[in-house]
Amino acid sequence: MFSKACEYGIRSVLFIAEQSQLDRRPNIVEIAKAVDSPEPFTAKICQQLARSGIILSKKGPNGGFYLEKKSKLTLAEIVACIDGDSIFKGCSLGLPECSSEHPCPVHDQFNDVREGLKNMCENTTVMQLSEKLRNGETFLKL
Repeated sequence: MFSKACEYGIRSVLFIAEQSQLDRRPNIVEIAKAVDSPEPFTAKICQQLARSGIILSKKGPNGGFYLEKKSKLTLAEIVACIDGDSIFKGCSLGLPECSSEHPCPVHDQFNDVREGLKNMCENTTVMQLSEKLRNGETFLKL
């Protein structure tokens, strides 16, 4: 449902959050390896996220990307930064004119899916998910 850039962005932020809890600031090489993403693509995504204030960065030999330990960042904020809000509002078939008054063939069925996804993204914090990573309950890469 998310673009490839958004998938890599979410995975990268989750890894960064996990590392931040351990007082580490991973660099692009480490992030790309951890989330199985091409380095140039990871760099572009992380730069976009940093410019938007989603993640923080520090330059220099001990630099890298990080999040504040008490961050309240939600998945919705990452999605909005990378993909915008079209996943929550746009037509599931990509039609330019789709609404309740002029629905596409799957408009009504997809409405519940869209609302569920929006609710999950708005109510799930990165720190909640990174805690599950740290505890070994979930994973980013096999």
